[in-house]
Amino acid sequence: MFSIGELSKRTKVKIPTIRYYEEMGLLVEPERTEGNQRRYDQVGLERLSFIRHARDLGFSIESISSLIELQEHPDRSCEAATDIASSQLADVRAKIARLKALEKELGRISKGCDGSGVSEDCYVLASLADHRLCTRNHVRDS
Repeated sequence: MFSIGELSKRTKVKIPTIRYYEEMGLLVEPERTEGNQRRYDQVGLERLSFIRHARDLGFSIESISSLIELQEHPDRSCEAATDIASSQLADVRAKIARLKALEKELGRISKGCDGSGVSEDCYVLASLADHRLCTRNHVRDS
């Protein structure tokens, strides 16, 4: 059995995050000692490791919940898990494409000013003040 502190050390997940995962239903609420301290078993450790890995890969809480649901029913098709992973991959690829476009635009803006002039004539400042000076639409969805 593991205390919440030991579970945190082993998985590198902060204690408040572990509690949050319990509140969200991703982790089963553990047994408690007479002193009301949480005690996690090996299954809890493995579940938290699964969650941590999925979060590291960028999966949302909702996706992780769905993956856990599938994991708890080993007789079900893994098609849904593949769909969730494929969707995450598409999201990552879209983010990479946006970041590459931002990199290109920031490089262009940076080259527009050699830093030797005054701020009144600075191309970097002008570009940030007037989106029309940009060559690409890089407005973030809010």
